Amino acid sequence: MSAVSKEREATMGRPYRTMEPSGEPTALELRHVAKGFDDFAVRDVCLSVPCGSVVGLVGRNGAGKTTLMRLALGTARPDRGSVVLFGQDVTAAGQEAHARARMRTATVASVCPYPGYLTIGEVATVYTLSYPTFDHAAFEALLDRMDIMHQPEGAHRPVSAGLRVGDLSRGQGMKLQLAACLATGADLLVLDEPTAGLDPIVRDELLQMLREHMAAHPDCSVLVSSHITGDLERLADYIVIVDEGQVILSAEKDELTDVMGVARLLPAQLERVLDEGIVPRGELRVREDGLAGASEVLVPDRAAFVRAYPDMVCDRAAIEDVMRLVVLGRSL
Repeated sequence: MSAVSKEREATMGRPYRTMEPSGEPTALELRHVAKGFDDFAVRDVCLSVPCGSVVGLVGRNGAGKTTLMRLALGTARPDRGSVVLFGQDVTAAGQEAHARARMRTATVASVCPYPGYLTIGEVATVYTLSYPTFDHAAFEALLDRMDIMHQPEGAHRPVSAGLRVGDLSRGQGMKLQLAACLATGADLLVLDEPTAGLDPIVRDELLQMLREHMAAHPDCSVLVSSHITGDLERLADYIVIVDEGQVILSAEKDELTDVMGVARLLPAQLERVLDEGIVPRGELRVREDGLAGASEVLVPDRAAFVRAYPDMVCDRAAIEDVMRLVVLGRSL
C-alpha cells in the first residue's frame, strides 16, 4: 500500500464523499467490486450510473478507470462483488445473461480498435451482426456530418463506404467509433478517453454530437472517462474520482463546480480557520502549494466560506482542482 493510501485510511477511513443512493433506476451498478492483478487491485468499489445520466470517471493514469470499465462490460470478471446491468445482476446470472445485457451496451475505446484492413462498410456489417438495432441510415448520416462519408446525388452507395480504417486519421477513427456506437441505439454508452489526443475542433464536434444524442434519447446513459476535465464540466451530471483502485469521491458535478471552492490561505489564515471551527475539519482537504508557505484548501461550501471570511480568497472549484486536492491533499 502506498503512502497516499496509508495516509488516507489513517485520516479518513472512508471515501471523502459519496453520493447517497437515490432509488432511481440505474443502467449500471458496481456493488462492492474487487479485482486483483499482480501489481494492482480494485478494492470494494461501488459506482452507479442512473438512467439518463452522464457519469464522468476521473483519476490519475493507472488509477483503475479502464479496469472498472472492463468490469462493467464483462471483459473482466470481478473476484468479489457484483455487476448489475439494467437491474439484473449479470455476475450471478452468468455469461449468457451478461451477453444479452451487453447488446444494450456500446463502447468507444481510447484508440480505434478496428483492424486497418476493414472498410467502413465492413465495420457497419460487424455492428449489424452484434446489434440487431443498428441503424445504417443514422450511421451514414453521422459519418456524412463528420465529413468522413458523403453520398453524391444519384449514387447508390456512399463513395466512402470502401474507405479502409487504416487510411483514417486518429480523429477520423474516433469519429467512426462514436458514429457506430450511437447508431447501435444502445441504452448504455461506455466511453474510455474518447477525446484523448484530439485537437479542440474535433473534440468539440464529438462532444456536441454526444450532447445532441443524449437530448434526443433521454433514457440513454453514459459512463465516460477523461483526463480532459473541462470536457466533463460541459457534459457530465455526476463525477466519480478514482485513485489506487478505490472511489474516493462521487458527487453531482454541480456540487463540485458550483458549491465547492478552493481557498488559497497563508499559514495564519489557515490557523484562524481551523481555530474558529466554522468549517468542520473533516470537511477540509489541504495541500501546500509552495508559495510563501500558502496552502490550497478545498472547502465544501464556497458561498458559506466567503460569508464567514470575506477577507480571504476562495475561488470556484474546477473538477481538476477537486481531483488534485482530494487525491494529493491531506485531511485536517
